[in-house]
Amino acid sequence: MAKRKKQRKNHGILSFIIFVLVCIIIFFGVRVGLDTVMTYLYPHKYSEYVEKYAQQYNIDDVFLYSVIRTESGFDPDSVSSANAIGLTQITEETFDWLIMKTGDDYVFDDLYTPEISIKYGAFLLSILQKEYGVNETVAAAYHAGMGNVSSWLSNSEYSDDGVHLTNIPIPETAHYVDKVMSAMDKYYNLYKAD
Repeated sequence: MAKRKKQRKNHGILSFIIFVLVCIIIFFGVRVGLDTVMTYLYPHKYSEYVEKYAQQYNIDDVFLYSVIRTESGFDPDSVSSANAIGLTQITEETFDWLIMKTGDDYVFDDLYTPEISIKYGAFLLSILQKEYGVNETVAAAYHAGMGNVSSWLSNSEYSDDGVHLTNIPIPETAHYVDKVMSAMDKYYNLYKAD
């Protein structure tokens, strides 16, 4: 009888240890699975170009990744309803303006090439960063244009300080800015957290 009590006690301890191990495995499995899903949703695609041009144009690579994810979902063949194309969704008018500034001899369809799209998206972001200095405002200008954003910043209905937008009058632009900023948070948490 004493032997049976000892066996039950040992069985109880063994069951408890197995339970704890299973819980640990499940916890780490869920965590690894969640990380895998998040890295799929927030990829580091085209990193050689993103990092190269983010550095060349002195912008945050996380900001560039976030804009690409929001604009095209990393689809180099993406075309918007406004006929913006490529990974960074640049319109022909904006591309012509950027080409004039760089003196390059690319044509609009070259934006379907990931490196070229990323180069010009980074270049445009750097221009906007120098003009506005605040990521949210830069994202709004990337989406709605510099003319709109400069007008909003000078209107107290949309900006308290002429730097930050407290109210974005175009709902699609407000939503776009929220998506870019949310993506930045996710990218920082996934790839830059210590």
